[in-house]
Amino acid sequence: MTSLNLPSYDIKLGGTRQRPQIFDFLRRRFVALTPEEWVRQHFTHWLVGHKGYPQALLGNEIELTVGEKKLRCDSILYNKELQPRMILEYKAPSIALTQKVFNQISTYNLLLHVDYLVVSNGLQHYCCRMDYEQHTYHFLQDIPDYSEL
Repeated sequence: MTSLNLPSYDIKLGGTRQRPQIFDFLRRRFVALTPEEWVRQHFTHWLVGHKGYPQALLGNEIELTVGEKKLRCDSILYNKELQPRMILEYKAPSIALTQKVFNQISTYNLLLHVDYLVVSNGLQHYCCRMDYEQHTYHFLQDIPDYSEL
């Protein structure tokens, strides 16, 4: 897999050569090892291990329903009252973080109304804080530590 702009961690691999898997510590099971999953696992480990995010407040592959349409958020950070606080969207390292990616995460936010939106392809990471009073958003220099949220 591609080397990422994230710290390494003790990766647990499984499956077969034809169908490799990686252990998702949030879902507590092995999942298909795709380039996007490689980014997700490194990013969530970084949030918990280096940024102080509580593992118990993070969820992967969270399904949302809009009418009859089902959407799936890559990761969500909840607050202690289990209200969504941050949406995280991951792409494979080969995928550029374009306006289309931000449009996708913005669609999820129409339902969840979170404070922070994060996108990452493992090489580049962007975080913006929503300002609902001014109907705008502000890009941050870095992904904030949990204590700064």
